[in-house]
Amino acid sequence: MQKRLTFLFIAICIAKFLIAQPLATQLKEFDTYIEKSRKEWQVPGMAVAVVKDGKVIFKKGYGVSQLGTTNVVDIQTIFACASTTKAMTAACMGILVDEGKVKWDDAVIKHLPEFHVYDPYVTRELKIRDLFTHTSGVGNADFLWGVMNVSSDVVLKKMIEVEPSYSLRSSFIYQNIFYLTAGKVIEKVSGQKWADFIQAKIFQPLGMKRTFPTLAAAKDANHSKPHYLVNGSIKTIEPTYADEIGPAGSVNASIEDMAKWMVCMLDSSKYERGRLLKKSTWVELFKPQVIVPASQFYPTMQLIKPNWMTYGLGWFQHDYKGKKINYHTGSLAGEVAIHAQLHDSKLGIYVFANYDHAEVRHALVYKAFDLFALGGNRDWSAEFLKLYQGIKAKSDQVEKDFEAKRMSNTNPSRSLEEYAGRYTSPLYGELEITLADKKLLFNTNNFLKATLTHWHYDTFHGMYDKDWYGNALASFSLNATGKIEKVNFEGKEFVKKQ
Repeated sequence: MQKRLTFLFIAICIAKFLIAQPLATQLKEFDTYIEKSRKEWQVPGMAVAVVKDGKVIFKKGYGVSQLGTTNVVDIQTIFACASTTKAMTAACMGILVDEGKVKWDDAVIKHLPEFHVYDPYVTRELKIRDLFTHTSGVGNADFLWGVMNVSSDVVLKKMIEVEPSYSLRSSFIYQNIFYLTAGKVIEKVSGQKWADFIQAKIFQPLGMKRTFPTLAAAKDANHSKPHYLVNGSIKTIEPTYADEIGPAGSVNASIEDMAKWMVCMLDSSKYERGRLLKKSTWVELFKPQVIVPASQFYPTMQLIKPNWMTYGLGWFQHDYKGKKINYHTGSLAGEVAIHAQLHDSKLGIYVFANYDHAEVRHALVYKAFDLFALGGNRDWSAEFLKLYQGIKAKSDQVEKDFEAKRMSNTNPSRSLEEYAGRYTSPLYGELEITLADKKLLFNTNNFLKATLTHWHYDTFHGMYDKDWYGNALASFSLNATGKIEKVNFEGKEFVKKQ
């Protein structure tokens, strides 16, 4: 009998080893693949976590947090979550739904009566749900925080000046400002600042001790720096300050903490002391709310070739090998993230990278889903790299075509001194143009600056002071008397003060 028990024990141990061995082999393969891909994409630093069946099976840092240093990335390094914050804000609203303080189909103005958009009908009919689905009818309005240094309250007040791009719920255009609006609703309903609410309701319960609701709060020595390709060289740039639209994308966190968030959201929002959301509310977050046109998805879909693409409440969605994927990217200048989940396999992956639009993040998602659940051995990194190299080549050609169309031997209609002055717009704020050394210096809201020289006719061309912003273009218009009347600066029209 004793021998049988001993044999049985040994057999069980061997069985456990044989079961564990494939996973260990997969993890080693994935680890090697990440580092190889990181180098191919020239990403200075990355952090990756994978969770499966309620457990963190992989978490690791790669490379350095800043080029030119020996500051290695580890699982505690802080990165920008950017727009992967949106799913957290949606969960915050879900918590208030569970508490009976708000309903998904409440009118926004029921809780935020001061909020108005350009179309009075949309102001009246806009629902809480609409704040999360990018279907408001208002196009991208990131210039409201990207060209001026104003408070979140001022950003919302200016929304009444933004003309709609399409009718309510008839299409889809990605929109950050309505997530800010959702954050303001959360504040009104809860009586807490959004940053305090998300800290108390999500980060603290999940033990996310190295997660910060804003960049300002993330004062930590082990913090990754953003990087950008400028004139052929990768350089460190200053971080994008997105705190004024915090609910749309200001959370900063470590990969270890994001693994905790992944485990919770893969298990219907459960955690060791309870759950964040009712099961029905959790289901609502991932329920497809709107069909997303192909033009609004990442170029990676050209190779994935999904049959359908939708958006939930803070989550993009599409099919892959017959399974539904929920995911969201995050992108700020020089920083990227992605959070993707394969619920049927209880599998999730989160990727941080400190290089602008490092689309290796997408490659690691599909590699992880193939390796740990669905099978397949496509080299997604190589395929996506080739795809994006082609996209860059086309972009470079567009720039060359633009330069080729420059008309030579033309002069400005007026003296350079006459282009200088103060210009204004009720939507875009103030623009001051000064003349120095035959160059026009553009200063938008004492925030966004560029130096332009004559290109042709009444068009001027040059670079932003923050060189990673790229080129700037301005075209002036004259009135019937021949005086400078207005300027179109990068698609934003300002009228000259006479």
